[in-house]
Amino acid sequence: MSSLRTPTGPQEPVVAGLLLAAGGGRRLGGRPKALLEHRGGRLVEHAVRTLREGGCGPVHVVLGAAAERVQVEADLTGCVVVDNPAWEEGMGSSLRVGLASLGAADAALVLLVDQPGIGADAVARVRAAYRSRSSLAAAAYGGRRGHPVLFGADRWKEVAAGAEGDQGARAYLRAHADAITLVECDDVAEPYDIDTPQDLGHLG
Repeated sequence: MSSLRTPTGPQEPVVAGLLLAAGGGRRLGGRPKALLEHRGGRLVEHAVRTLREGGCGPVHVVLGAAAERVQVEADLTGCVVVDNPAWEEGMGSSLRVGLASLGAADAALVLLVDQPGIGADAVARVRAAYRSRSSLAAAAYGGRRGHPVLFGADRWKEVAAGAEGDQGARAYLRAHADAITLVECDDVAEPYDIDTPQDLGHLG
């Protein structure tokens, strides 16, 4: 009689993709950034695909401005959609509700919806920097820290506690600069933001 055996090898860490897509596009005339058109779809769809192709899962998407419209017009199949009713307070509030939604994941890889020049290659590089639930890693561009950023689960509580206004995790990252593993992504990504009408030229 054979018996069922449970695998005893190390389990693959769960690195969740956390997409912050709640912005209202104030400097874009109030056009929600998630719904901007890019490469035949919506910016939020492009970012979700970037996280998945970079090896992240599950993917949690934090919505705020025009959240109901985004869910109707964008294909977020398979994503965990998180509503941030306090999105106007800034990115910090979206980071807090996003981290709180992640449950038992080992790490969160945070990507911003308005940086479409950051693709799956950069996500995969930063994800590969995961070592433990206390990991802290970020993409670097010419030696300067940028997105995406990876936070091991043991850091979430402190990150969330300091996430205020539009600063997101900047204060936490400054305070823990010595612990950050910087992953150079200058050769595979461009960290521009879509903030103003002039920036819309980056979208295709």
